[in-house]
Amino acid sequence: MNWEHLIYYALIAAISWTIGSIFAFKQRRTAALIISCMGSAVFLIYIIGMWISLQRPPMRTLGETRLWYSLFLSMAGILVYARWKYPWMLTFSTVLAVVFMCINIFKPEIHDQSLMPALQSAWFIPHVIVYMMAYALLGAVAVFALYLWLRPSRQVVTAKEMSICDNLVRIGWAFLTLGIVMGALWAKQAWGDYWSWDPKETWAAATWFSYLLYLHLRPWVHNDYAFALILFSFILLQMCWYGINYLPSAQGSSIHTY
Repeated sequence: MNWEHLIYYALIAAISWTIGSIFAFKQRRTAALIISCMGSAVFLIYIIGMWISLQRPPMRTLGETRLWYSLFLSMAGILVYARWKYPWMLTFSTVLAVVFMCINIFKPEIHDQSLMPALQSAWFIPHVIVYMMAYALLGAVAVFALYLWLRPSRQVVTAKEMSICDNLVRIGWAFLTLGIVMGALWAKQAWGDYWSWDPKETWAAATWFSYLLYLHLRPWVHNDYAFALILFSFILLQMCWYGINYLPSAQGSSIHTY
């Protein structure tokens, strides 16, 4: 399995997710779930194939983490639809997953078998997987919140819709917390300290506190302010994920740029 095969697996997965979304809107729930799961399974096969081909987990570069992000986005959409029966979530997750797959297709990165010593840790795989799941859940709720915020004002946001937002943030924040704990243990093993206020750690802390602020303020603020805070938190998350690579403070000094 190599990078050139991505387009074929991505196409099959995208078609499956799209068909699943269509079935969801036609109230064919079982078919929607089965076909959407098939799309995720196909994409997982590609990731496993890359893992075998590289002889290491495909988690080193931004391009490789985008593979996991697309996979977990699709899974998040499927789980939310299965739990709350909200068909829009399959559409949201499909659009986001396809966007990140297209980024990898049109802007491929060099993938090799090398893995720097700091990444040769037992914490590497669980830390990245937990964080990608958090990013996927929080990405899904960001798009959902934007949709609720911008749709015509005559459509009142229902309690069910806000419940979806709240639950996704809670679960995503829990994964963020677990990821930070794993990262701290990994840092202690690799660099001798749990926390060093590296640029990525600083943005991770800002992201964590921002979502925590949402969870505490949510019962007391208007929906518009809640949606704005979700989107602001998601911007912080993007800075934590890849934005720090373009900051002058991280160039040549961050231990999280490889």
